[in-house]
Amino acid sequence: MNTIVKFAGRERRPVDAGGPHPAGIAADIAITPRSSDGLTEEDAARRLLQDGPNLVARERRLSAPVQFLLAFRNPFIGVLLALAAISSVTDIVLPIRASEAPDYVGVLIILVMVGLSAVLRFWQEFRSARAAEALKAMVGNSATVMRRADDATSGELREIPMAQVVVGDVVYLSAGDMVPADVRLIDSRDLFVSQAALTGEAIPVEKYDALGAVSAKSAEAGVADDSDPLDRPGVCFMGSNVVSGAATALVVATGPRTYFGSLAKAIVGSRAETAFDRGVNSVSWLLIRFMLVMVPIVLLVNGFTKGDWMNAFLFALAVAVGLTPEMLPMIVSSNLAKGAMAMSRRKVVVKRLNAIQNFGAMDVLCTDKTGTLTQDRIILAHHLNLSGGADDRVLELAWLNSRHQSGVKNLMDRAVVDFAGRRPEAVATAAAYRKIDELPFDFVRRRLSIVVEDERGGQRLICKGAVEEMLAICVAVRDGQGTRPLDDAERRRLQLMARGYNADGFRVLVVATRAVPADQARIRYGVEDEADLVVEGFLTFLDPPKETARPAIAALAEHGVTVKVLTGDNAVVTAKICREVGLEPGEPVLGRDIEAMDDAALARLVEERAVFAKLTPMQKSRVLKSLQANGHTVGFLGDGINDAPALRDADVGISVDSGADIAKESADIILLEKSLMVLEEGVIKGRETFGNIIKYLNMTASSNFGNVFSVLVASAFIPFLPMLAIHLLIQNLMYDFSQLALPWDRVDKAFLKTPRKWDARNIGRFMVWMGPTSSIFDITTFAVMWFVFSANSVQVQSLFQSGWFVEGLLSQTLVVHMLRTRRIPFVQSTAALPVLLATALVCALGVYLPFSPVGSMIGLTPLPLAYFPWLVGILLAYCVLTQGVKTLYVRRFGQWF
Repeated sequence: MNTIVKFAGRERRPVDAGGPHPAGIAADIAITPRSSDGLTEEDAARRLLQDGPNLVARERRLSAPVQFLLAFRNPFIGVLLALAAISSVTDIVLPIRASEAPDYVGVLIILVMVGLSAVLRFWQEFRSARAAEALKAMVGNSATVMRRADDATSGELREIPMAQVVVGDVVYLSAGDMVPADVRLIDSRDLFVSQAALTGEAIPVEKYDALGAVSAKSAEAGVADDSDPLDRPGVCFMGSNVVSGAATALVVATGPRTYFGSLAKAIVGSRAETAFDRGVNSVSWLLIRFMLVMVPIVLLVNGFTKGDWMNAFLFALAVAVGLTPEMLPMIVSSNLAKGAMAMSRRKVVVKRLNAIQNFGAMDVLCTDKTGTLTQDRIILAHHLNLSGGADDRVLELAWLNSRHQSGVKNLMDRAVVDFAGRRPEAVATAAAYRKIDELPFDFVRRRLSIVVEDERGGQRLICKGAVEEMLAICVAVRDGQGTRPLDDAERRRLQLMARGYNADGFRVLVVATRAVPADQARIRYGVEDEADLVVEGFLTFLDPPKETARPAIAALAEHGVTVKVLTGDNAVVTAKICREVGLEPGEPVLGRDIEAMDDAALARLVEERAVFAKLTPMQKSRVLKSLQANGHTVGFLGDGINDAPALRDADVGISVDSGADIAKESADIILLEKSLMVLEEGVIKGRETFGNIIKYLNMTASSNFGNVFSVLVASAFIPFLPMLAIHLLIQNLMYDFSQLALPWDRVDKAFLKTPRKWDARNIGRFMVWMGPTSSIFDITTFAVMWFVFSANSVQVQSLFQSGWFVEGLLSQTLVVHMLRTRRIPFVQSTAALPVLLATALVCALGVYLPFSPVGSMIGLTPLPLAYFPWLVGILLAYCVLTQGVKTLYVRRFGQWF
C-alpha cells in the first residue's frame, strides 16, 4: 500500500511500507493516507496495550527470594558450606553411629556465619537494586513522534518516552537521537547511522529512503537483502543512533520483536568483567589459595605432635573457617551502594555501581568544552558584515537557516532564534520565504544548509558553519550590494578577523549564500551543492564558563587528577576558556595533527599537552585510548553526540541529564545538576569506597596470616590444642561482627589526595609485614599463660585456651583501629562512631564470655583478675609495636594501603 506524504510543501510518494520486516519479523501495519499525520491517541493506546511497552529484555530487578538465594553464590560461602558438611559428619553423624552424644555447636556456628553473611549481603544488594531502579527512573530517553488527538484532522510533533512508541508511529530522527524502534524510512536527508551496538563496526553507515536519495543506489532501498538485514539501506534498527542527517520513518517493530530485542534476549545478564571485579576476585582467590596451603600444614603439625588425628582434623577445620573472609562480598556491596546513595543525594545517578571505584582511581579527566566547562546558554553577541558593522541582513539569513533546520537545534541555533525573537522587525521580510530542502549538520562538514524559496519562486541556499570549513567552499565575499572574489588576501583578512573574536572568547560562525539559477531549481539538494558560495558575514556567540568550572578544576588538581580538554571547537576559543577556568592551555594539538601521527607519537604527546582542539568524535576516542595505554585511569565528561564514542571507551563516562540521548546511554554516571563540584565529591567518594574495601582486605589478610603463624608455633610446642575448634569459630564470628561497620568508617584525608588502584603486591607485602607482628604477642600470651599462670598441662588447658581466646579476640578487634589508618589511632585519627561501637561491644562480650554460662558450655573457664594487667600490657605493647612497624612500612614502601 502506498501513501502520499507531504514534505516542505511538496508531495512525494514514498516506498511501500508493507512487506516483511527486515529482521524476519512480520510487520503487519495498517497504513492509511493519513499516516504522515501520525496515529491517534486512541490507536496508540490500543497498540501499546496489545504489544506492550517498547522495551527489550534487560536485567530486571530479581524477586526477593531469588536474590536471597543468589546471595549464597560466592566462593567463600561455598567453602563454609563445604566445611559445615564435613563438620556435620564428624560432629553429628559419626558420634550418633558410635552411640555418643553429637555436638551441634560447631555446625550451628558455621551456619550462623553463612546465614549472617548471606542475609546481610542480600539486604544490602536488594536495597541497592531498589535504589538504583529509582535513580535510573530519573533519567530517560525520549522519541519525537507525530500524534494527533482522536478528533483532530492533523497531527503535531510530541516528545514521548521511548517505551511508549508503538508500531505505526511516525518518528522524526535527527543527529544525536537513538533510533527508538525498528523503522522503515519514509524520507531521509544525508542520514548516517552508527550500528556499532549491533555489528561492532565503528564506522557509521548511510541510510536512505528509496525515492529520496540523490544517487542511483537509492533505487535499491526497500529491496530485501537476504544476506544481512542490517545492510538494508531503507531500514534503521533499535540500538543504533543517528550520527548525522535527519529522517522521517515509520515504526514497524517494537520491544522484543525488534532485531535488537531478539539479540538482547540472548545476551541479557552477560556483562564484561571490569578491572574492579578482577581485582576483588584475584584477592579472593589469593586468600582461598592461602587457606588451602596452610590448613593441611596445621593438620599435619597437630596430628603428628598430639597423636589425636580427629581433634587435629576438627581444629584444622576451624582454622579453615577462620581463614575464610566470608564478609568480603557484603563489605564490597555495602561500600559501593553507600557511595551510590551518597552521590544520589547530590543529584548524581550512578548507572553502574563499579564506576564509583573507577571514579576514585581516575587520574586523568578528559572533558569536552561546550556545555561542560561552559554554560548551557549561548548568546548571540554580534551579527556582522565583512566590514565589522552590525548588519540586519546577516541576522535575517542566520534566522532563516536556524529557524528552518529540522535536526537538533543546538545552543547557537537557539541563540539566533531567541535574539531574532526580541527584534522581530529585523527579520520581518524573512517570513515570506518557505523551506524547500535542508542539508543537515554533521561533524565532518561542520556546517548546515537550508534552501528557501521567495514569493517569486527564486531559490537561495543559505549555509552557516565553522570558519575554516565555510571559507573552503566560498569563492566570493559580499561588498555592499555587489560581490568581489575571495582571494588569498581577503581570506587571510577574514581569518584574522575571526581569530580576533576568538581571542576575546567568542565563537564565530560564517554565513554564506548562493542564489540558485532558475534552470537549476529543484526540490532536492545534495552536499555537492555547497559550493561557490558568497560570504555574507559573521555571527559571534558568547559561551561563558560555568561558575563552578574553576574551583572544580582546582579541586581535582589538588586530588591528583589532571584535566585535559578534548573539543571539536577551534583552538583559540578553547585556549581562552581554559585560561578563564584556571587551566593552562599550552600549545593546543589539532585534530589534523593527530590524524597524521602514529600511536607511539600520540602516546608521548598526550602526556605533554592539555588541550586538543578541532577533534572528530573518533579522534577524541583515540586520545583517550592513548592515555589508557599509558597506564592512566581515564574519565570523560561530555554531553554531546560527538562525545558518545569517548564516553563508551572511558573507564568512567560522565554525562549530564540535558545531554544527547546517545551520550546519556553511553555514560556510567549522569549529573542531574550543572555544578561541576560534584566531580570532586565523586572522586573523594570513590576513594573512600575503595579505602574501606582495602581496609577489610588488608586486615583480614594480615590477621589470618598472623593467626596461622601463632597456631603453628603453639601446635609445635604445646601438648594440647592452643584453642578448641569451637573457640576459633566463635572468635571468628565475633570478629566478623566488629567489621560490619567498616563501610561507614572515615578515611584519612591523606589517602584521599591521590588516585587509588588495586595493588595486589601491596596486599601481599602488608600480610607478610603485619601478620607476624600480632603473632609476637600471641606467643607472649602463650608464655604468660604457661609460666605465670601455670596453664601448662592437659588438666588446665581450658585456662590456657581462655587466656588466648580473650587476647586473640581483643588484639584482632584492636587491629581494626590500628590498621585502618597510617596515623596514630585515637590520637590523630579516630574511627567513625559505628566502628567504635561495634568494636567496643565485641571486646566487652569477649571479656565476659569466659565468665558466662555459655563460656562454661564451650570449654572456657573464668580468668583470674591477675590476668588482666598482663592483658592490658600486652595490648599496649602490641599497639606501640604495630605503630612502629607502620612507620617503617610507610618509609620503606611510600604507602600504607
